[in-house]
Amino acid sequence: MTLFITVEGPEGSGKTTVIEGVMARLSQSYDVIQTREPGGVHTAEKIRQILLDGSDMDARTEALLFAAARREHLVEKVLPALNEGKIVLCDRFIDSSLAYQGYARQIGMAEVRAINAFAIEGRYPDLTLYLDVPAEVGRQRILANQRAQNRLDKEDIAFHERVIEGYHKLIQNNSERITVIDATESIEKVIDNAVKVIEDKLQHEL
Repeated sequence: MTLFITVEGPEGSGKTTVIEGVMARLSQSYDVIQTREPGGVHTAEKIRQILLDGSDMDARTEALLFAAARREHLVEKVLPALNEGKIVLCDRFIDSSLAYQGYARQIGMAEVRAINAFAIEGRYPDLTLYLDVPAEVGRQRILANQRAQNRLDKEDIAFHERVIEGYHKLIQNNSERITVIDATESIEKVIDNAVKVIEDKLQHEL
C-alpha cells in the first residue's frame, strides 16, 4: 500500500509530536517512512540551515530555496519510497510554501504555486492533515516548550495569523485532499484522530 501523506500547520501546532505518534502507530501494520521539509536528504538539509538560521532574506529568494529543497527531497527520497510501495509521512510540503511565502509574505499564491509546479511536476500529496490551532496558542506553546526559535518563529503575530488565513484558503479549495484536525485537544486525541483519518483513506484505497 502506497500513500503520500503530509502534515501541515502553523508554528506551535504540534506537528513533530503528532507525526512521531502517528509513525509509531502506523509502522505496526504498514511499511512507513518519516521525513520532513525542508530537509530529508543531504542537499535539502543544507538548504534548511540557510533558510532557518535567522538571517534576513528576500521573500522571493526564500520561496525559491524552499522549492529547490522540495525538488531534491522529492526525487531523492519521496518518489523512490512511493515506487517501493511504502507510505510516506512528511512534515510539510507545498502547502507550507503557499501559506507562508505566497500568502503571509504576500508574494502571491499563484506565483509560489508556479515555482513549485516546476519543482514537483504534479506530484501532490494523496492526503494532507492540517493541525488547526490559533496563532496565539501556537506562540504560547513555543515559549512554554523553550525550543530554539527559528527565523519563522520570530515573525510577529500578524504574520502567523496570515499564515493561518492562507492555510484556510487552501483548505477551502482542496477539501478533497486536506482534512482539518483540531490541534487544541490533547496530544493523544490529536494522534488518534490523525491515525483514524489515515486508516480511513487507506481502506478507501484498497
